Amino acid sequence: MTTFTFDGQAVDAAPGQTVGAALIAAGHQTLRRTRVGSRPRGMFCGIGVCFDCLVVVDDRPDVRACLTLAEPGMRVRTQRGTGHEDRP
Repeated sequence: MTTFTFDGQAVDAAPGQTVGAALIAAGHQTLRRTRVGSRPRGMFCGIGVCFDCLVVVDDRPDVRACLTLAEPGMRVRTQRGTGHEDRP
């Protein structure tokens, strides 16, 4: 198993599993919040066609969780709006 963090909480992922699949398996349904209204978004298509699963990975916004393989020590955060205001 591989472990990464999502909003500071440890999440386990099987080898070859995407961040999105691991988050859904761990019970996380909201992966980002929209710019207008801060509405929750999660996995929609699961194949990289839409942009609902965008997260911030290691301070890099706009990463599609459904296409990104989970790696040990990865720091994943809920993306809020464009994700750029989350940068340190």
